[in-house]
Amino acid sequence: MSPSVIVDHISADGGRRVSVRRTHILGIAYSDVDVIEFLRRAGLDDPGPLLDDPSWVEWRGGRPHEWAAA
Repeated sequence: MSPSVIVDHISADGGRRVSVRRTHILGIAYSDVDVIEFLRRAGLDDPGPLLDDPSWVEWRGGRPHEWAAA
């Protein structure tokens, strides 16, 4: 099964689009805190540990936890 959450490549302003299965955009994140908040609002009680779980989150076009502007 593929990851449910996709964190896309870093944009010129340092943000990364966060989506669920490429069908529902949760928002543009500028830090791990933003990703955690999007997932919390989506109904996950403790989403922080999921950021490092590749079965839940796929980081595309950059390293995980990287937020510097491209």
